[in-house]
Amino acid sequence: MAEAAPSVEPRRRGAGKSASAFRTISEVAGELEVPQHVLRFWESKFIQVRPMKRGGGRRYYRPEDIDLLRSIRELLYTDGYTIKGVQKLLREGGVKALAERQIPERPAIEPTPIDRAEPVVAARPAPAPAVAAEASETAALKAALAEVLDELERIKRRLRDALE
Repeated sequence: MAEAAPSVEPRRRGAGKSASAFRTISEVAGELEVPQHVLRFWESKFIQVRPMKRGGGRRYYRPEDIDLLRSIRELLYTDGYTIKGVQKLLREGGVKALAERQIPERPAIEPTPIDRAEPVVAARPAPAPAVAAEASETAALKAALAEVLDELERIKRRLRDALE
């Protein structure tokens, strides 16, 4: 009689732990789908992330730490915030507001005089990213890029003059 083959399905780390159990950095990294070095980096950027450390520097994350990290990950990767933006949200709303996703509304940005200025570069459709088969198309693209570059240089000089 043939024996049944043992299950080869990998067991997920921390899957058998209770919800209130502490997690290692590898378990948290797997759960949040970010590398471990990213979690260590976030610790250096967000003072609110403070895992408990045991002998040898081994990190243990509390459930609240994981919730905060999940919110930070969501803001950075999904909502498009920068690290400085998330730091500001944490300063203004605190950890609890961030974990509950009660993010304060962003204030409307008052336009500056440069924002009110008429566009310097004439609006034209961007060239398609298709491969230019003919030399004339390539030359036209190069000429258009050269115009844009010249215009950006003029704008840069105007901004530098305005700041001086």
